[in-house]
Amino acid sequence: MKPLILLTGGLWYIGSHTCVTLEQSGFKTILLDNLSNSSLSSLDGIERILGYRPVFYDADIRDRGAVASILKSNDFSGVIHFAGLKSVGESVNEPFEYYNNNIQGSFVFFEEMERAGIRNIVFSSSATVYSADNTLPLIEEAELGTTNAYATSKLTLEFVLRNLVAAKKWNAIALRYFNPIWAHPSGYIGERPNGVPNNLLPYILDVAIGKRDKVWVYGDDYDTVDGTGVRDYIDVNDLAEAHLAAIHKVLTWDTQSFHAINIGTGNGTSVLEMIENVRLASKKDIPYTILSRRPGDLASVYADSSCARELLWWEAKRSVQQAVEDSWRFVCNNI
Repeated sequence: MKPLILLTGGLWYIGSHTCVTLEQSGFKTILLDNLSNSSLSSLDGIERILGYRPVFYDADIRDRGAVASILKSNDFSGVIHFAGLKSVGESVNEPFEYYNNNIQGSFVFFEEMERAGIRNIVFSSSATVYSADNTLPLIEEAELGTTNAYATSKLTLEFVLRNLVAAKKWNAIALRYFNPIWAHPSGYIGERPNGVPNNLLPYILDVAIGKRDKVWVYGDDYDTVDGTGVRDYIDVNDLAEAHLAAIHKVLTWDTQSFHAINIGTGNGTSVLEMIENVRLASKKDIPYTILSRRPGDLASVYADSSCARELLWWEAKRSVQQAVEDSWRFVCNNI
């Protein structure tokens, strides 16, 4: 019998890719999402790829009655917990929304998991939990410290899961993502930002399709390959495979454990290099303007991913250029 996994936030773009990867790898999935930053079109895309439509619940993790009913009416082996608001910039201005949705919502959800006897979980965390004062590459033992409500919500929930492992004998892995970039090679699923994109690649792609005039590049005087900021970009399909490896690990542990694990490539790509990748994929000119640095931005951020290789037997396989090409295909299919 196939293990049944609940994906909260399952129609978010990372959730939808993880659903496809799990379904194609011997798992059965059920998706829960309140559609606040996702769309039913993701479910349509999943169906086009798989040839069938996974079970979907339109529900909010803060709705205790709905969560309890879903957990008790299905024989779940474990949970992958994506649900939550996800914009760093928005969280600076709307901290209460992030604490209510991400932290309080997860408290409700975790309580109902415990009541239903479900104690295996993979948690969607973030590299934003690391302090800016660390040396590179970032390792899991690096100093932790947050500067916004989004990152604080992720770090708080990591501590909560550590406590649940110790007190309630859960199995938990927190995957600390670096910079996911998006889409499935089919072009059927990918990220669909509402409004102005918060991340670099969607913004550059908006310029490529003519939706925006130019890319604003903040700083060209960093100590990097071309003076622009460098980040560790990971293909969302590699990220989905990391979730597959992680849920398999928590389901097969003999003793209760918690691990926080970096999920990145270990390499950096600059802003100008990303613009060039999009130019090559789209064959479009990408105008950009250099502005001064933004307060708080770091020159470079990239991961040490050795823990993921050792514990999960996982490492990134896809190139940034391949990810950009997949993303351009998705954009062209959904203009």
